[in-house]
Amino acid sequence: MEHESRAPQVTARANEVIERVGVLQNSYFAGLASGQMDLECFRLTQEQFFFAVTFFPRPMAALVAKIPDPKMRLDILHNVVEEHGEFNVDEFHHTTFQRFLKSIGSDVSPLEDQSQWSLWSPVRAFNSCLTTSCVLDELEVGVACLGIQEYIFSDASAIIGKAVVENGWVSEEELIHYKLHAEIDKRHAEEIFAVVEPKWESHRYFIEQGLELGAYIFDRMFRDLLSFAERDLGRG
Repeated sequence: MEHESRAPQVTARANEVIERVGVLQNSYFAGLASGQMDLECFRLTQEQFFFAVTFFPRPMAALVAKIPDPKMRLDILHNVVEEHGEFNVDEFHHTTFQRFLKSIGSDVSPLEDQSQWSLWSPVRAFNSCLTTSCVLDELEVGVACLGIQEYIFSDASAIIGKAVVENGWVSEEELIHYKLHAEIDKRHAEEIFAVVEPKWESHRYFIEQGLELGAYIFDRMFRDLLSFAERDLGRG
């Protein structure tokens, strides 16, 4: 039986935005899918992306506090818990992503000490913008911005997972983090979108603003991660 969407209108609009922006066809994902991006460049970008992964639950948690209806908080609250491995420290996304980085040859020990690591501005800009949308903007903007991140990341995870396996950087059996997100993040996005689906007619402007912003900052971050990596490697 075909799954019935809990947020058909918001999801349909999210698909339109993603297609128009071309997030999954940008220079980062196109280069990865075509084999043009080498492991050294990929590793640098993923080490920086770690700081977006580990930061992501924080604006999500802040958004929960803004939802007045306790029943509507539950799906996003469950996403916060899932980000924390269902209370299993070994399954925190913070932890599983570090295991992925180790699998591609990264030294993750400096990641826990900010004095040993320089955060690139594309990641800080992404984290700051997401936080602003969830904390200071209208509720609908924050929900839609957060939700479309999950929605895009499902397909982005599939692209990344496929590429690292096909390039021989990680075996399919040892693939960590991205395999899980390719499977679950569409569901997570729908759970988040369901919070604002009832407001599609009355608050459509703010919902669309959030979708547009979310797609933009995701696209911009990955384009800039590639650019910064090429700069640091002396290629740009």
